Amino acid sequence: MSRALVRRETISGYLFLLPILIFFVGFVIIPMVICIVNSLTDANMNTQGLGNFVGLTNFIDLWKDKTFREALWNTFVIVIVSVPAVCAFSLWVSSAIYKLNGKLLSAFRCIFYLPVVTGSVAVTVVWKWMYDNYTGVFNYVLKSAGLIEKNINWLGDPKYALGCIILILFTTSVGQPIVLYVSALGNVDQSLVEAAQVDGATNFQVFWKIKWPQMMPTTLYILVITTINSFQCFALIQLLTQGGSGTNTVMYYIYYTAFKLTEKAGHFGYANAMGVILAIFIGLLSALQFKLAKEK
Repeated sequence: MSRALVRRETISGYLFLLPILIFFVGFVIIPMVICIVNSLTDANMNTQGLGNFVGLTNFIDLWKDKTFREALWNTFVIVIVSVPAVCAFSLWVSSAIYKLNGKLLSAFRCIFYLPVVTGSVAVTVVWKWMYDNYTGVFNYVLKSAGLIEKNINWLGDPKYALGCIILILFTTSVGQPIVLYVSALGNVDQSLVEAAQVDGATNFQVFWKIKWPQMMPTTLYILVITTINSFQCFALIQLLTQGGSGTNTVMYYIYYTAFKLTEKAGHFGYANAMGVILAIFIGLLSALQFKLAKEK
């Protein structure tokens, strides 16, 4: 190809990319830069412009903030519990249903994917009713079965509240991984599976030695996306507990600090510092997942 033709094709390619590049720069890169800059200031609702430069003061104060440490701990608990559970359950379900006939498989995928496309507010309202102290389904079923004597305050008791949040997050997160795993299982090289079966390999050996390595890219994507979604758990906390009962997370604390902390009139700088810390943790954990997947 001539240099002129290569140049024209390159320019054409970048012109096709230009709309999404403008969107990415305007709504991702620039806000990230503003967040980092604000994290180094004392900006709040009452200040004009960026506020006064305070350096790393906000970051130092964060680690002295007991509420932030508790929110960070709760966030890590949610991630550590929900991410492996979502991946394992999704893989199990997809392995059980991917050989079904077309209509039945589509029905199962629709059932599991329905919470994903349903509005988070609508899903949360339903769960809030099921957790209700007096008319909730859980208390009714458990009392009817004789497993409890009095109603449990699911969302008001610190012993149960965080677990209830994780359960909702789990049910709303498995839909997409199941669909992806079903597609990944359908793309496994069947000639290798048949060869292993002819050689006497068990179903577990076929899965572990043949199917699992070919599904690793899909698993990596699911791990990263599920981890990011778990770190960003906010709507459930806002709608159900408002950070009470030991369910405060970093995302909710960012919102509370930036927009509801009246004594500091919305400390944007402090909230942005939390956002930077959260982004660093997400980046490090995602990089670790990529490294482990590459080694395997």
